[in-house]
Amino acid sequence: MNSFSSKFLACLVLACCMPLSQSMAAIVEVDQIAAVVNDEVITRSELEQRYRTVMQQLRRQNIQMPPRDLLLKQTLDRMVTERALLQHAKTSGVRADPAQVERAVQRIASQNGMSVEELKAALTRDGVSYERFRENISNEILISRARERQVESRLNVSDAEIDSHLQSQAGAAQDEEYDVSHILVSIPENATPEQIQERRARAQTVIDELGRGGDFAQLSASYSDAPNALDGGSLGWRAAGQVPTLFLDALRGMNPGEVSELIKSPNGFHVIRLNDKRGKDVTTVITQTRARHILIKPSEITSESDAINRLTQIRERILQGGEKFETLARQFSEDAGSAAKGGELSWVNPGDTVPEFERAMSALQPGELSQIVQTPFGWHLIEVLERRQQDVTAERQRLLARQAIRERKLDEAVEDWVRQIRDQAYVELRPLD
Repeated sequence: MNSFSSKFLACLVLACCMPLSQSMAAIVEVDQIAAVVNDEVITRSELEQRYRTVMQQLRRQNIQMPPRDLLLKQTLDRMVTERALLQHAKTSGVRADPAQVERAVQRIASQNGMSVEELKAALTRDGVSYERFRENISNEILISRARERQVESRLNVSDAEIDSHLQSQAGAAQDEEYDVSHILVSIPENATPEQIQERRARAQTVIDELGRGGDFAQLSASYSDAPNALDGGSLGWRAAGQVPTLFLDALRGMNPGEVSELIKSPNGFHVIRLNDKRGKDVTTVITQTRARHILIKPSEITSESDAINRLTQIRERILQGGEKFETLARQFSEDAGSAAKGGELSWVNPGDTVPEFERAMSALQPGELSQIVQTPFGWHLIEVLERRQQDVTAERQRLLARQAIRERKLDEAVEDWVRQIRDQAYVELRPLD
């Protein structure tokens, strides 16, 4: 064993036997401590590695690099929050299955047009070990599962909320969409007046810098506590109903390129920029199809060929005109939901059925009988009865309202959840000089 390994092992042994303060003193001999989060430390080398990753991310997005001290401080702050969330997730009992991590790796590789081996090579070129990459993905899965269990699963949107939302938005330019960027300077829970004033001054610094021609994306990376801070603060295009009322009131009086005054909410101080706005057609007309089908499911008793043969015989009996589709559907169809109604599916919207079924159904004229069609559910015989153009604007508006309310409530709930966990953690930041 070389001298470095011996020294490192000795530090680990001492760390198990010493009080926390003595243990940290021993670790400093190997690596400086940047922060303490509950009973764990973030080392300076970990911070520097994340800092390099953040710089690469900003360069790829062509975002002007913030001053090193600001970006280093922001990076450490995010690492502290992530560590607190990860600790919370682990103690709450969530787990990341290795197979799920592997699927996530494959998905990331595919999204970047790479094989897993090519992704590994790219990580190596960027100075990131594949093991650390997988560990980061596993950690993200843990935090995501904790958030889903403790926040998302508890969110409900009632019909009364939808009605109230639609009533409040009536005649309020719902035909507009906004491309918005956002910077958040958060306020700790139960903050003192001094802390609130300090955070206000920090947010005002952002507005002052923007007034002097500062780059919004750079200032987002330097100051924002929002999850998308390193993406330039962009929220993308949002329909008016998806924008918080607090922001919408400001946006309606702004022109593209303008920056808002300081906006105060329970979560902190916000600065928003209107990048662009556009109108949209809110009338939605779709083609609906009224159809019916007979389904035969392959099983241990019914083979694939048996299912095809049975449907072929049923199809011949219908075409010969001796028997009605609905009578045979009630007798033979294995779709419990429609068999009793003669195979009737009522009116079907685009996207309501699986792609294989929809393609076959869309190719039929009213009154026409399909060939035998295979889907993940089994083998089908389909008949189209009629089609119509249907205005579903009202249904679409309720759906968009539900999505907007849920998204808004989720954003606020997640911000509160993250802030509470961070505030409940013991955090000690060490000087970065």
